[in-house]
Amino acid sequence: MAKGYVIAHATVTDPEKWAKYVAKSKIALDKFGGVPIVRGGRCRLMEGNGTQRNVVLEFPSYEAAEGYATSPEYAAAKAEREGAGTIDIVVVEGV
Repeated sequence: MAKGYVIAHATVTDPEKWAKYVAKSKIALDKFGGVPIVRGGRCRLMEGNGTQRNVVLEFPSYEAAEGYATSPEYAAAKAEREGAGTIDIVVVEGV
């Protein structure tokens, strides 16, 4: 079975508020068996448009990744993020 991934690109404007979102999202991450592969860190934009905050979360399956992103636990975390920045998120099936 192919793994699932949540890939996010974010611009953080309120780090304190964003930290509350990250802490609360761990509840959903743990529930669906997610593991952070990339979370922030050093990056260099090579082409196109990009952001300084990039995140890749690995899950046991595509369904688990989608479950994480659509769960009530994650929805509660998203509420903490309001006004703290912008984010693009995609759920992707691995090979």
